[in-house]
Amino acid sequence: MSSLSSASLLPAPVAAASSLLEIDEPAIQTPRDVPRVLAIAGSDPSGGAGIQADLKSIAAHGGYGMAAITALTAQNTTGVRGVHVPPASFLSAQLDAVSDDIHVDAVKIGMLGDERVISAVRDWLEKVRPGVVVLDPVMVATSGDRLLQESAEAALRKLLPLAHLVTPNLPELAMLLGEPEAADWAAALEQGRRLADQTGTTVLVKGGHLNGSTCPDALVNTAGLLSAEVVEIAGERITTRNSHGTGCSLSSAMATAQARLGDWEASLRAVKPWLAGALRTSGQLEVGAGNGPINHFHHVAQTETTPQPEPRDGFAELLRAETVAHLQDIYGLGFIRGLADGTLTEKEFAYYLAQDAIYLNGYSRVLARASALAPTESEQLFWARSAQQCLEVESELHRNWLSTRTVQTELGPVTKAYVDHLVAASAGGSYAVLVAAVLPCFWLYAEVGETLHAEYVAAGAQAGHPYAEWLRTYADEDFAAATLRAIEIADDAGRAASAGECEAMITAFQQSCRYEVEFFDAPSRHS
Repeated sequence: MSSLSSASLLPAPVAAASSLLEIDEPAIQTPRDVPRVLAIAGSDPSGGAGIQADLKSIAAHGGYGMAAITALTAQNTTGVRGVHVPPASFLSAQLDAVSDDIHVDAVKIGMLGDERVISAVRDWLEKVRPGVVVLDPVMVATSGDRLLQESAEAALRKLLPLAHLVTPNLPELAMLLGEPEAADWAAALEQGRRLADQTGTTVLVKGGHLNGSTCPDALVNTAGLLSAEVVEIAGERITTRNSHGTGCSLSSAMATAQARLGDWEASLRAVKPWLAGALRTSGQLEVGAGNGPINHFHHVAQTETTPQPEPRDGFAELLRAETVAHLQDIYGLGFIRGLADGTLTEKEFAYYLAQDAIYLNGYSRVLARASALAPTESEQLFWARSAQQCLEVESELHRNWLSTRTVQTELGPVTKAYVDHLVAASAGGSYAVLVAAVLPCFWLYAEVGETLHAEYVAAGAQAGHPYAEWLRTYADEDFAAATLRAIEIADDAGRAASAGECEAMITAFQQSCRYEVEFFDAPSRHS
């Protein structure tokens, strides 16, 4: 394998389809830093679904959560034992009490129970007219228990046109249409088109109930409200028994994200990787003997034992604390261990390099955006040079290694999600948040590279190691210096930022750290 230049150590995992690489700011509504989101749904005493899941999802996406309870359930991870629906008049009292005092930026509607409850919600929606309404038509629980009376199905269908987004699972999508459940993705999209056409609203078609290694989702609208009639977002299927509350969590997260972003596609691209991480790490919770809950706060680093400095007094140290858990996850990956000891298959390495080349192309565009937003000439030059180096490395990857092998070069789901996250950060208009989003590509990659190179040297730089030249490039001093400069810029930005912007920086940094882990893990999952 040909040796790469020092620029090869730039953020290893950017790039994507050409539509994702446009950095011009989209026409979106002015985002609200902390949207006020009201969840109207049933209660789950085990905490995994319903109102409890809604409030966790809203908080996880930076919203202020409120709740109006439509029904009380006796349930746990193994199933629903009973449902009690309070008088609809009391639900109306809850709704009026909230909206009489608090401006509601977004509403998520979940379990409604019966026709009287649906009527109460309908009357309130027509009176208040919230700017964002997401309706999750909860009809049947994952366990198979019915959560909506059959007599109320017609009333629920009439409620759909008042929603801006409807998020049924495939069984619910079929029930709303009075059709058999879709057997494949194409059939599901066709059902989504029919429901969108009938209701005039946007339908989120979810692939979670299908079989296969992929799990796509799609936004469908036949009234021309989206960039295309069907906007499909690819994704990996996460194998886990812990999916309790997935639908509730997705819909409330979408309501919160939409109130912040004002764009359904951008919202789904932000929420989908979060949900994948929540499913992937759900086993850490160890809750229940049945279908356990997802891990809503997986993206929040556990730093209870690490004293956190004030954001304005050592912001870089605050970010450093966020890297600890993610670095541990990276070092535990089979891809990293195989790269270090030389047992990594060429197929996995080839997939990694191909995705790296795609990523670097898009990452260069995001860095160019950082250069355009930078407040000083020094920072403008730094980001511009980094963007140029990304393009040079991409060309060299193709020229020296990828061009001599048959490699899958199409965009992988993790690469796409990572780039989408960075592009969204670049379109937000905040230089500080963008700097925080691009920083893990420098920081984590430099840390991992230094560790791998040290292990390689300690092992005697063994002859015949298939990735010897690649490991040697990790000792590049220029990239180490560039990483320190990027950290310094982020530290300065954090010190100058408002409290709200500091929080947004930390969130963007955490999300990018998680994508770094997933990028290193993707070759093993792909193979």
